[in-house]
Amino acid sequence: MEEKSKKKFLERETTRREFLKLTGKGFGGAVISMSILSMLGCESQQTVAYALPSGLLLADASRCTGCQRCEISCTSIHDEKIQPFISRIKVSENYNFGNEGPRLDYYRQNGQFGNLSMSPETCKQCREPYCGRACPAGAIFADPKQGNARVVDTSKCVGCGACEEACPWHLPTIDPETKKSTKCEACGFCAENCPTGALRMIPWEDVKKAMRRNGYRFS
Repeated sequence: MEEKSKKKFLERETTRREFLKLTGKGFGGAVISMSILSMLGCESQQTVAYALPSGLLLADASRCTGCQRCEISCTSIHDEKIQPFISRIKVSENYNFGNEGPRLDYYRQNGQFGNLSMSPETCKQCREPYCGRACPAGAIFADPKQGNARVVDTSKCVGCGACEEACPWHLPTIDPETKKSTKCEACGFCAENCPTGALRMIPWEDVKKAMRRNGYRFS
């Protein structure tokens, strides 16, 4: 059973690496062409894909209502409290102006003060994580139980905030109560509880099948 699980994980990792190679992306969360996303049933131009270890997480801004149920679900299961500020999926931070922040043409951008489209954003699970390299305590590591997602070892975390500062998107967040860093574990619970389908997880096996049907070849 252990050997079978190991083989399945390695197949997922191979598919993920090949997907990123085919799309020309070195990490998840970058904008992937609509021609590829359309193969996976995406029609919105406002869809962003995050290449997580467990699958491709699709975030469609045009479907997000800003209800923050994903943030509530995330903190309730991981932190046993409802506190959107420390959620690993970010919506409330981008509520007014989208994930680009205030801009001169804000009225054309995502957000409450723009086109009313929200911008769900989460950890990109970078191949060479800035947060992990910056952590002085070595508290961020690749957890094999989570498909080698980069997670925080709270027993080592000192709450210094170096991971948050190092992340180009400032996604890790220090819990003001526990003084520990919170970070996405790629569990997909946010997508499971999204009422509008703005967040959707597609397993790597399905991604591979869809791309093969459309002429892409994996080794």
